[in-house]
Amino acid sequence: MTTRRLDRLFLELFGIYAFTLKFFREAFLPPYELKELIKQCYQVGYKSLPLISMTGFITGIVFTNQSRPSLADFGATSWLPALISIAIIRALAPLVTALIAAGKVGSNIGAELGSMKVSEQIDAMEVSGTNPFKFLVVSRVLATTFMIPVLTMYTAFVALMGAYLNVHQNELTSFATYFNDIFEAISFLDIFSTLIKSIVFGFTIGITSCYTGYHSSKGTEGVGKAANSAVVASMFLIFIEEILVVTIVNYLRFS
Repeated sequence: MTTRRLDRLFLELFGIYAFTLKFFREAFLPPYELKELIKQCYQVGYKSLPLISMTGFITGIVFTNQSRPSLADFGATSWLPALISIAIIRALAPLVTALIAAGKVGSNIGAELGSMKVSEQIDAMEVSGTNPFKFLVVSRVLATTFMIPVLTMYTAFVALMGAYLNVHQNELTSFATYFNDIFEAISFLDIFSTLIKSIVFGFTIGITSCYTGYHSSKGTEGVGKAANSAVVASMFLIFIEEILVVTIVNYLRFS
């Protein structure tokens, strides 16, 4: 029984490896599905703005409220803007954005491709002469890879604005002083690492969701499993990648 499970695990890992290699091969070969790519960027980016805006704004306010008492015990509430900027830009913005996207975008991609697989629409595209992998998978993976960094920067801005309203209300800090303290606390390495993380997160969400949907089992139950697997696997990989990227960045920062 254990041997069979190991065999299935290695077959699944090989399938993911082959799927990822096929993506890189197809992504750089013509024809390019630009219209579908733009459509998917709209779906991933613009359609996610309301949820991202609300989540980012609340994150900024809640983190500020949670941090103020600890700093007040040491009489260091003036350090609050610097703490907020470091926490949001280094960690919270990319992580929150990726988790929200994994739940919203990842499940949508997994369910959409899964339903197309079940209804044999993918097979019909192959018969009609269309490359379904390039049209369905490459466009969606590129869309998540391009748009998650944009959403991350937007989340960081919204979270910082939410934190500013809280800081201004309690400490009467001016807008100019607040943002001056924020930009003094962060470095180019912080912004660069955030962009790298968000690109990696975006690619992970896209490739994982497309793989689970593209290889879903037959029947409506398979569609539900594909959507669920897309979310769970994406979130798990995002946390693993977060640990790896933070370890590498800290090594570069203190070496």
